[in-house]
Amino acid sequence: MIDLHCHILPNIDDGPDSVAAAVAMAKKAVNQGIQHVLCTPHYNDKYHNKKNEIISAVDELQFILDDKKIPLKLYEGQEVRIFRELEEAIARDEILFADVTDRYLLVEFPSDEIPIYAERLMYDLRVKEIVPIIVHPERNRGFQKDTEAIYSFLSMGCLAQLTAPSLIGRFGKEVQKLSHHFVANHIVQMIASDAHGINKRNFYLKEAYQYVARHFGHDLVHDMKEVSRSIINGDEVSFTPYK
Repeated sequence: MIDLHCHILPNIDDGPDSVAAAVAMAKKAVNQGIQHVLCTPHYNDKYHNKKNEIISAVDELQFILDDKKIPLKLYEGQEVRIFRELEEAIARDEILFADVTDRYLLVEFPSDEIPIYAERLMYDLRVKEIVPIIVHPERNRGFQKDTEAIYSFLSMGCLAQLTAPSLIGRFGKEVQKLSHHFVANHIVQMIASDAHGINKRNFYLKEAYQYVARHFGHDLVHDMKEVSRSIINGDEVSFTPYK
């Protein structure tokens, strides 16, 4: 499996606070059946992680995992909290994408709203052939209040990524209900862990895929996994259109 959203790098954001904790996360990922992890430290007002520092942190942790014979391949990325000057930050080469072709970008909305500038910003990114991937929309209060608000973003070519724990009820019944709705209507095209540790915010990716298989069938599980594979390779994605 490929996990396209994970806070596994130590001492860089609100993920593990030590190398030992990061290694424990890596072991847990492998036990889940994950072979590839996109490392996505926060890029926001609180954590302004620089691109070169993230790349170095990934290289350092990869060296440790290889030395310990832990079969997990790490890739560098970011979870970018949207802001008005995002395009300028991209132009300055400050932002890490989810793939080596700089095509797919993980973007996070503030948890309590959909910013009024979000739609125009996403449109401008699409004009530049960047594909924003809106992470954990099921946990955003704006989308919770208006479940159809996400359609304006999908219609312009944005993608949406569901958090695995949301689907199995780890964020409560209401979030689980909305997550189920998003999967049932193909509003989200992929699932990722957004893991932050082994005690807090665990992976649950295997359990989420089991939920999808049980409720929607194994074909959808396959399709979602292929979307993640295509994204990390920078390829075109193929998925069932949203309803």
